Amino acid sequence: MRVGEGRDLGAEDRATLAVLVREYLLDGHLIDRAGMPHLIGAFGRDVMRDIAIDEWMGASPVYSKRMQRTLGFEGDTVETIFKNLQLDIGAPPQFMDFRFELSDRDHGRFWLDHCGALMDVEPMGPDYVRAMCHDIEDPTFDATATASNPRAQMRPVHRPPRMPADRTPHCEWTVIIDPSHPALPVPRQAVAIGATRAATFELDPIDPDDPGTHDYPGPLLADLRLEDWSASALRRIAGEVCLQGHLLALSFLAATRERVDTDDEARELLRHQFTGVAGVAATRLRDALALGSELHDAAVVLTRSPGLLPAAYTGVRVESGDRLVVRVDRTAPAAADGAWPSLLDAGHLEPLDAIVGAVDRRFRCTVMAEDDAELVVEVVRGEVEHPVPDDVRLTEFSTGADFAFVDRGTPVVLGRKGGA
Repeated sequence: MRVGEGRDLGAEDRATLAVLVREYLLDGHLIDRAGMPHLIGAFGRDVMRDIAIDEWMGASPVYSKRMQRTLGFEGDTVETIFKNLQLDIGAPPQFMDFRFELSDRDHGRFWLDHCGALMDVEPMGPDYVRAMCHDIEDPTFDATATASNPRAQMRPVHRPPRMPADRTPHCEWTVIIDPSHPALPVPRQAVAIGATRAATFELDPIDPDDPGTHDYPGPLLADLRLEDWSASALRRIAGEVCLQGHLLALSFLAATRERVDTDDEARELLRHQFTGVAGVAATRLRDALALGSELHDAAVVLTRSPGLLPAAYTGVRVESGDRLVVRVDRTAPAAADGAWPSLLDAGHLEPLDAIVGAVDRRFRCTVMAEDDAELVVEVVRGEVEHPVPDDVRLTEFSTGADFAFVDRGTPVVLGRKGGA
């Protein structure tokens, strides 16, 4: 039997696909929880902050426009911006609990009833909170808005550090579009990321005849109940969200390269990031899909790991049967971009080990063959249980590592006040 051939996630039903999309959105948010501790250790808080700003300004305008086109809600209104946030790895549902209010096409507000990112950073002290909620958010929120309207401004009503310490909602922002606002240019970082293969990679189109919701041109909903969407749409959304993660990682790499002496240093930091988020994502997938600890369970997790999808972009193929084999195509678009899979070689299997180790700590990857065209590894079970990698433990610091989604029932339509 071969696993991982053909369309990504093609065998999954709508309910499982909905679970996977939620997981991928949260996993994408955890990318920074995996990478930023290493930047703090290498450079300190201020450089970490500057890299984070460049990282999000590079990726979010690119992937925001991709999602708008995919689901047919391109526009220049506040409603477009809000829909964008609902499908952004920077705002995974419930963990970053965005609530919205629309006044008219050019005015609205949002607030966070729960901010998982704040829960992660608040114990580190007010300086780290200000770095995230002030220094990073101000330019990156506006950068995201440029994908919809360059004259949109997101401005805080209040934000952390919280006073009093238990203040809720955690923050509140207005969003206003006004012709008098200076038009923001597309960030230089986004121009560079827009030239990557990931930015323009074509995924399978959504089948409009597949039962269920397949686009989002209608009214803004308070929450997206993904189970209502068609299987075809969910597969496409899953692919888009996985590409969001690759674009964010590529933007992290580009920003880091500007601050180190050698490319090897930047790639090593990216490898730590990949290992950390891959291990946590694999643990969450194992639990979300109620898997066991056998070789076929490891195959399931590998074929659904967001860092290895979409397969046509990453060049990663999984073969399962009597043996579990992973093939990494060195000529795939991800290799040309220098994305996560390009970091895998005979001496650096840590991300793959983190994935299979989440299924059974005795699993490890061994090299079968490697040349300029392909890396081939086999997953084997040894006698020794290996410890959780340090990169994974650092990422598990985030409350997102064990965050549980809940069913919020039928989504509420958020109309504009006065029907404007």
